[in-house]
Amino acid sequence: MKPIRLAPNQPPRSFDGGAAIAAFRGLPPLDRRAPEDWIASTTTLFGEHELGLTRLPDGRWLRDALAADPEGYLGPAHAAVWGCDPALLVKLLDAGQRLPIHVHPGREFARRHLNCPYGKTEAWVVLETAGAHPVVYLGFRADVDAAELAEQVSAQDTTSMLAAMNEVPVSPGDAILVPAGLPHAIGAGVFVLELQEPTDFSIMLEWAEFDMGGAETAHLGLGIDLALQSVDRSAWPESRLRELSAERSPDPGTAAGVRPLFPAAADPYFRADRIVPAGPVPLEPGFSVITVLAGSGELTTRLGGDHALHRGDVLLVPYGAGTTALTGPLEAIRCRPPDPADAETVT
Repeated sequence: MKPIRLAPNQPPRSFDGGAAIAAFRGLPPLDRRAPEDWIASTTTLFGEHELGLTRLPDGRWLRDALAADPEGYLGPAHAAVWGCDPALLVKLLDAGQRLPIHVHPGREFARRHLNCPYGKTEAWVVLETAGAHPVVYLGFRADVDAAELAEQVSAQDTTSMLAAMNEVPVSPGDAILVPAGLPHAIGAGVFVLELQEPTDFSIMLEWAEFDMGGAETAHLGLGIDLALQSVDRSAWPESRLRELSAERSPDPGTAAGVRPLFPAAADPYFRADRIVPAGPVPLEPGFSVITVLAGSGELTTRLGGDHALHRGDVLLVPYGAGTTALTGPLEAIRCRPPDPADAETVT
């Protein structure tokens, strides 16, 4: 099997952005409300049947291709645990404005109330920033009472909610794990590569200033009281926040030039490595998404030839491509599902 070069897949959303994606991809910008590029997606927008899905160059949905050959695309070990589900969604996200404060449910909540084995733990790799003070908002600085939060959400008191959250400065190269349940928002001008569990579950704590249908559509049809039970209202002091971006040493035997981006707590959900080749970097067989951040080079496959790479290229590499190698003066990120040997079973 050969690696597959993926075109942008930008479903309409309720907030501004997308110019940074167009510039990164080397393409003309789309509508101002195309802030996300859903990469290698078998996930649809919440409530939709097809919107959000990746279509392959041969015209098939990726979802159908995986169903037809799960072992070829995903590998026998992965298919034995998750079948034809890649257990991963990758995105480019360009916040053209501060995104609304929201939270994603965890797996237990999703199993119980949304009939889904996945929640939506996610992680960000900051690619670019614009503006004088690029920030993200992560968690509450002190414990928040349930009644107080419910009152602020009902009144849409955004000022109080933001004031209670940690405002965290970010710069290109930062990598941050965002556990399910953690209230968060991405500030204007922050462009990220995002890995997440393969759902579109977002519980909005803020909606009044955004075109998303109001309170009735802000809580996944669960109602405010139930939806707010998914929120982590505990304090996230600086020491706890540091755990979300803790640097991690490569495992023994990892090729030179390959460094894991997220702390070990991310491993049951997804994996990502930054790759800066000093020479050919061998990559073991496995389903992955490779995004080229800078420079140019090649992805060499034993079974599918050489593939030229440049900044902004996105390739889906199936398990069936066999052992591959990255070469050349480039910087890339390789995104992968969890290791079936280590991941939580989500059946």
